[in-house]
Amino acid sequence: MDSAEKTEAQQKELTGAVPTTMDPERRIQVEKSMKRKLDARCSLFILIYILNYLDRNNIAAARLKGLQDDLNLSYNEYATCLSILYVGYILMQVPSNMIINLVSRPSIYIGFAMLLWGLISTLSGVVTNFAGMIAIRFFLGFVEAAFLPGALLILSKWYTRRELTTRNALLFCGNLISNAFSALVGAGVLSNMQGILGHAAWRWLFYIEGAATMLVAILAAFILPDLPHNTRGFTEEERYVAQLRMTEDVGVADTDEPGQNAFTGLIMALKDPKVYLMMITLTAYVVGLSFNAFFPTLTGTLGFDYVPTLLMSAPPWAFSCLVSLVNAWHSDRTQDKFWHIVGPIVLGLIGFIISMSTSNIAARYVALFLQASSYAGFIVFYSWISSSFPRPPAKRAVAIAMINAFSQLGNVAGSYVWDLEDNGFRNSYGIVTAMFGVTIVGCLMFKLVLVRMNKELEQEEERTGGAAQPTAGSERDPEKMNKGFRYLV
Repeated sequence: MDSAEKTEAQQKELTGAVPTTMDPERRIQVEKSMKRKLDARCSLFILIYILNYLDRNNIAAARLKGLQDDLNLSYNEYATCLSILYVGYILMQVPSNMIINLVSRPSIYIGFAMLLWGLISTLSGVVTNFAGMIAIRFFLGFVEAAFLPGALLILSKWYTRRELTTRNALLFCGNLISNAFSALVGAGVLSNMQGILGHAAWRWLFYIEGAATMLVAILAAFILPDLPHNTRGFTEEERYVAQLRMTEDVGVADTDEPGQNAFTGLIMALKDPKVYLMMITLTAYVVGLSFNAFFPTLTGTLGFDYVPTLLMSAPPWAFSCLVSLVNAWHSDRTQDKFWHIVGPIVLGLIGFIISMSTSNIAARYVALFLQASSYAGFIVFYSWISSSFPRPPAKRAVAIAMINAFSQLGNVAGSYVWDLEDNGFRNSYGIVTAMFGVTIVGCLMFKLVLVRMNKELEQEEERTGGAAQPTAGSERDPEKMNKGFRYLV
């Protein structure tokens, strides 16, 4: 059976009663309807990501209004409260994505996880000492681990490689907007809630944001999409087209083979050297982006009071969101990954250098815009992960989680980078500058690996006159079985 026959057989198996032939005009209509519904429902991921980061990073705003003093925390203890979250986050990511690849209703899974982390975040407002905050932050990270790799996996099950970067950008705009929004919410709550019902304003910040998360969690269980073959609210034709698109994108249906499970996916990911290169590269990138958790503090070096400081922290992230959307759209349009990652990193490097080189207030504020815009490459990097491990889903689920989980070590390290306050954090900026340099080198190495693999695929097709076929007993490699497949670089 040749590649085309295999693809047709897989389509028949997936679509059941729906005919495998469809009038082209009818398909266009159905696909538009399906994508319109899908985009509307996936837009909730943006709000969830906003709340995800609000609940994770509101401790930075709370610090400006007395959290550290009220809990009698030294700087190292405060940094430990930041970093311990990522210990729980790292531990749960791979198991969570192995589970979410197996469940038939990931919307309920993510909704329930969100409900739990909203409750835990609310409890942050009742802690009275270092030990209590450590426990809360650990379990917050443990439960929040379900969201980002899970959302990336779900998006990769619905959107083709030519669509994924833009959708990932919209998702990550939730992260960027949260940095701006959290500053505005923090300014409002911290300015007006001090002493209400006998509670400090920073405690109200946790109460209010945690309650909002729990409300959205209930809605998420009903609104988020599940899988292309079983999502409620789509017609049979729309579900058929959703599956057909993903089969055509790579040439293999987006389902695991008989006998493949979460553990075979784990083994396949562990045996792929590309996973380890991306793990190291993304970790360096995350250390470079560690200024995010200290952004209000860095804005505070401009010399303003805490309310103007919080308000001034918002515009750089709004700018970053716009840059990210344009960068992601152009990446999808050109199908380029490397330069759309490195370009924003270079902007961030310029911002770091300005911050290290001058005490001028205007220049340092412009530098914050450039630093925030470096997130635009981070978004493209995640789509590069998904497109570089397209099939089978079990392997992709583990690869996404492994890379993202390991990279959180960068957040652990980054929590201690910004203790070097002398000379306006120049030494800290020096560290993140070096980490961005490592990131560029890692991206270049990964690009060269993919270019070499694409050449091998081309040579194999020329030799065989079609898609490469696996040898007897070899591991099924879908990238090498489908004519015309190429990695995106």
